[in-house]
Amino acid sequence: MPISNEMKRLNAKWLTNTGWPRRLDWISIEGLRGWRNQRFNLNFPIMAVVGENGAGKSTILQCAASVYRTAEQQVRSRYATKAEYASDFFPDTAWEQIKDAAISYSLREGDAIFQNSVRKPGGRWRGNPDRRERAIEYIDLSRIVPVGARRGYARIAKPQYKEASAEPFDQYRLARFNQIMGRQYDLAKMAATDADPDRAVSVLSEHSVSYSGFHSGAGETTVAEFLQADLPKYGLILIDEIETSLHPRSQRRLIRDLAERCRERELQIILTTHSPYVLDELPLQARAQILKRSDGREIVYGVSPDFAMSKMDDQPHFECDLYVEDHRAAVMLQEILTAHAPQLVQRCQITSYGASSVGRSLGIMAAQKRWPRPTVVFLDADVEPAPGCTNLPGDSAPEIEVFTAISKMGWNAIAARTGRPYADVADACTQAMILDDHHEWVSFAATKLLLSGDTLWQALCAEWAVHCLPPQEATKIRLPVEDALINKVAIAPGISVPHAPPTTGALPG
Repeated sequence: MPISNEMKRLNAKWLTNTGWPRRLDWISIEGLRGWRNQRFNLNFPIMAVVGENGAGKSTILQCAASVYRTAEQQVRSRYATKAEYASDFFPDTAWEQIKDAAISYSLREGDAIFQNSVRKPGGRWRGNPDRRERAIEYIDLSRIVPVGARRGYARIAKPQYKEASAEPFDQYRLARFNQIMGRQYDLAKMAATDADPDRAVSVLSEHSVSYSGFHSGAGETTVAEFLQADLPKYGLILIDEIETSLHPRSQRRLIRDLAERCRERELQIILTTHSPYVLDELPLQARAQILKRSDGREIVYGVSPDFAMSKMDDQPHFECDLYVEDHRAAVMLQEILTAHAPQLVQRCQITSYGASSVGRSLGIMAAQKRWPRPTVVFLDADVEPAPGCTNLPGDSAPEIEVFTAISKMGWNAIAARTGRPYADVADACTQAMILDDHHEWVSFAATKLLLSGDTLWQALCAEWAVHCLPPQEATKIRLPVEDALINKVAIAPGISVPHAPPTTGALPG
């Protein structure tokens, strides 16, 4: 999905390198919850951390909160976590004793760079007085439960009690609430009754009908309470499980809202998520996935939503994973295998990983046999070869390779495959090839032909794989996959993977 205008504006400001006078550049975590000195880099004002449960997403948030002293003037929201020290987040308990732990960090204030650490070599955490001051908000949306299920709230849900106080949303906050929810509320407020002034609930009015948090949807409650959090200028905002209770459209709108707030107030935001919709709203450099391995953790940047979800889901069960840069490359690879090695197609899952830098990292892991099942990583033909990776055929990006080859052969077969007149296909595809950005060729031609981009691209790749791809080039693609399946018992040591029968379809979902 195209990046939103809100995210484009944020990216444009970030690239000027003139804002964000307070900036956390990286943290490195050692000796906490299985971390072994892995570094987390903040490459964008909003960073999304994705990974399966227990991967260490919340640990990153808690470590980021621990490297600063909370600004004294900060007025904390009742919905924000009030922990300010590493000892608050990582306490000694009856079951574990923290020792030889360190949170190293690098941060900027204007032109000055500060590098230090908060560490626990023995019984006490050290380095707290050396921390720089910054406004911090730690918001754990996963802990927002329905109002009726909260301890002590049932007794205030009685008609004999009356509203004793209320904090109406101002027009700015109400407009944000309406935008995120995609509805037009007349009024929103946080109100308390005379039964307990400390237990506030959201009260909403829509089309002159009012209802409280006891009768509203979980998503409405989540957003209403989220909007109570302060977003102080130049602050560091930490949000755990941002998609909690929100449907996909609201998830997307919330990220766009945060992009605007981030740009206006020059915030840094780190959020955790399991949602492909959240990732899809962010540019590649804003996405980080924690891969948990038997020998520790690895953080991969620039992942695609498909790749992120495939690493958190066991279904469907394939025998071999094939990784490519994007959906266009995935279709190209599938059609090569369909034309030249159909027996392999149903045994392999093809997943797009995003940035080519991700592919290079995955290739190294594949070469070291660090995946739990056979894995082959493909790079586009216009990317430099890398260890553990196989380049797709040709010298250029998939769109250039396919369009150029078929234009020399003629568009007759594409017309037959798509059911469109030859003249229309030839005209649309030839005009597309004039565009400077090859990424737009497929969508431009498909729009003129009244086709979906996927339909046209699949037809082009199928024809190209059968009639344009030299057999020796097809062999270079087929052999790594066959070798991976033949040697599938030689996988990462200490990991046992049960055999699963082949399933239909090579592309996910």
